[in-house]
Amino acid sequence: MDAPDNQLGYWNAAGAAKTFGHPVEPTWLDRIDRQARILDYGCGYGRLSGLLAGRGFVAVEGVDIAPSLIARARETWPGPLFAILDSPPRLRHDDASIDAVFLFAVLTCVPTDAGQRELVAELRRVLRPGGLLYLSDLCLQDDRRNQDRYQEFAARYGTYGVFETGDGAVCRHHTMDWLHSLLTGFDLVATREVGVDTMNGHPAVATQLLVSRT
Repeated sequence: MDAPDNQLGYWNAAGAAKTFGHPVEPTWLDRIDRQARILDYGCGYGRLSGLLAGRGFVAVEGVDIAPSLIARARETWPGPLFAILDSPPRLRHDDASIDAVFLFAVLTCVPTDAGQRELVAELRRVLRPGGLLYLSDLCLQDDRRNQDRYQEFAARYGTYGVFETGDGAVCRHHTMDWLHSLLTGFDLVATREVGVDTMNGHPAVATQLLVSRT
């Protein structure tokens, strides 16, 4: 991935101290065998990987581009395996070798169309047929603060919904139509919306999709 999709400098510095809070839906987890091979892509400091291990999943691996975040994950969560992504989004896993992938608040950190397509294609490659992708991300928000910054940065980045944060990140909020187009090659299993706090502490509505690889 090229800039602004690969924001290693940000995630190794300011981003390394962030707190992430997208919740999981327990009934969706019940669809996944506790022995399943699970990949937490963009795991950050391992919050979700640790949560999954705590719920009895025994084969959880978290991957992230930022060594600072992976170091924090390894110190905090001794159960899951954590690895640094050297050439994102390329994974070292074989085709159809993963049972479930979690992609929580990652697309928002990959602002270009091409970068997002490349990432989802790689996740589909490693998922087995029938394997689950659990996506949690942010669609376009309807509050004035977000609408103003969508408008401010639309010309610069060529996409309405891409914006810069005050501390150096470039992020993206999405339309549902775009998310569904990204997920061509998957069948929709379930969807929901849930309130979250962003990494900078602002309230937002997250969209969660559970899809199955065809």
